[in-house]
Amino acid sequence: MTASERTLGDIVRDRRRALELTLQGLAERVGCTKGYLSTIENGRALPAPELREAIGEALSLEAGALARAAAWQTTPPGVRHEVARLRRQQAIGRELAELIASAGERPGRSLDDLHRTGRLRELVDRLAGDDRGASVVEVALPVEVPLINSVQAGYPTEFTDLGYPARVADEYVRSPDIHDPDAFAARVVGDSMAPEYVEGDIVVFSPARDARPGDDCFARLGPDDETTFKRVYFEGQDGVDEAVDDARIRLQPLNSAYPPQVFPRERVVGLYPAVSVIRDLRR
Repeated sequence: MTASERTLGDIVRDRRRALELTLQGLAERVGCTKGYLSTIENGRALPAPELREAIGEALSLEAGALARAAAWQTTPPGVRHEVARLRRQQAIGRELAELIASAGERPGRSLDDLHRTGRLRELVDRLAGDDRGASVVEVALPVEVPLINSVQAGYPTEFTDLGYPARVADEYVRSPDIHDPDAFAARVVGDSMAPEYVEGDIVVFSPARDARPGDDCFARLGPDDETTFKRVYFEGQDGVDEAVDDARIRLQPLNSAYPPQVFPRERVVGLYPAVSVIRDLRR
């Protein structure tokens, strides 16, 4: 994390400890409770501008440091990711330029020598953003996936994405190992996919993946954009499972209390496979 990416809470906590101040001591200086100051340091709250200035003065911080940190924290996740991506590219480009320059400065070290070490190719790949580069650069930063609404784990129901364009929502969830820019998440409602999925689970779906027989999918049905969450099977005219382009699609609940539903292929306007589940273990 660079200095500009540190949260306001990080800055306050680190500076307070450097000054050997207790939470209670700082709280008394700025006129707030010890508990509220703890929520600020833990990133669960941002102080109002007046309190923010009082904290900055009490800790002798550089003017504007906490305001900049607060602005960064309230920046939309998509913008933060783009800034982080540009910073990574800048750092890789600088390292690549220094490596190439060293080939002309050190005797016996040509570009061919650098290429044979693999270091030159590694940097070029990372800068180009290919699969190998993505695994090196992005693995430490889970993707924030838009949580668009709920998906019924029961009978198809009316669904709304609240009018948001792709990749935009009021709430996001962090999901590692997701590289689909159109991935989205939805909360499960109902119990037709129990016991594997329970109400309240957040399921992440990837439109980039092809739906295969037996996949658990977010299914969008025309003409009214109804949606449901079911295990998917493709059936031919004779009722046996066949290829995706066959005549019917069976949406199969995992809970035996619910019957399967079969729809004509043209009625199913979207099938998006589930790729991960986020669950609160305290439930």
